[in-house]
Amino acid sequence: MRKWVVLLLFVMFIGSLTGCASEEDVSEEGFLIYHINNAETRVESSAVELDGDSLEEKVEAIFTCLAMGDSTYKAPLGMGFSIVSWEIAGKSMTIEVSPEYSNLSGTTEVLVRAAIVRTLLQLEELEGIYFTKEGSPLTDNVGMYVGRMTKDTFIQNDGNEINTYELVKVKLYFTNENADMLVAANREKHYSTNTPLERFVVEELISGPSGQVEGIYPTINPETKIINVMTTDGICYVNLDSAFLSVINNTSLDLAANSIANSLLELNSVSKVQILVNGEVPEPFQGVLFTKE
Repeated sequence: MRKWVVLLLFVMFIGSLTGCASEEDVSEEGFLIYHINNAETRVESSAVELDGDSLEEKVEAIFTCLAMGDSTYKAPLGMGFSIVSWEIAGKSMTIEVSPEYSNLSGTTEVLVRAAIVRTLLQLEELEGIYFTKEGSPLTDNVGMYVGRMTKDTFIQNDGNEINTYELVKVKLYFTNENADMLVAANREKHYSTNTPLERFVVEELISGPSGQVEGIYPTINPETKIINVMTTDGICYVNLDSAFLSVINNTSLDLAANSIANSLLELNSVSKVQILVNGEVPEPFQGVLFTKE
């Protein structure tokens, strides 16, 4: 296991000597280092020339850059915690953070992870990042396991920013063990404000139960892809691909559709729901518009 302890004062001094050039010194095609803006509302990037030939040398140079802040932004590794160790196995990297990581606020914690993950996954040798703390998998501020993070975990916007993340509480409807009725479950999670809340709800339904609540089971085929989710005049149009029609766990298509509708109708922005498959209303739902009771 490769050890890396972040000593901030030392790192800030050697930063100019280890390939952490400023954006003015490199072309737009340089390696991007993600930082947190001073308001701690978003992540922004600047280009650097990254030193190092081996993967280990590159990772150490990246951690050096991530520990350097200035008057215009905050350093992700300058937020009061340190990286205790890191290890690479295959295409995945595990980062052990110090206990002080728990002192980060919810929003700041998400932005710190976004900055670190976005930066490291530019390395072609890596495809996923895990975080651990005190030897255990990292949990967020609502107690949910963070798990493996990939390039798709944090949505990038306008090529230069990662969107603001907000903590949202939604009510999702799954099914019971017999797949004959819906069961409600509350979920708290950070989501990108660039993503419509309605789409976030459908994404979470497709992902299935979190495992923290017993006795609930998924209603939607996990292979289902979202084509589009759009709300107009209170009507939420959910357009899915044909995988949605392939039911799982003996769940009926009607129950699957109702799990989507009931979950969306919990939102103040939605008063009716229309289910589409590949842009058309499937035969079982011809003339059906789900509404609040």
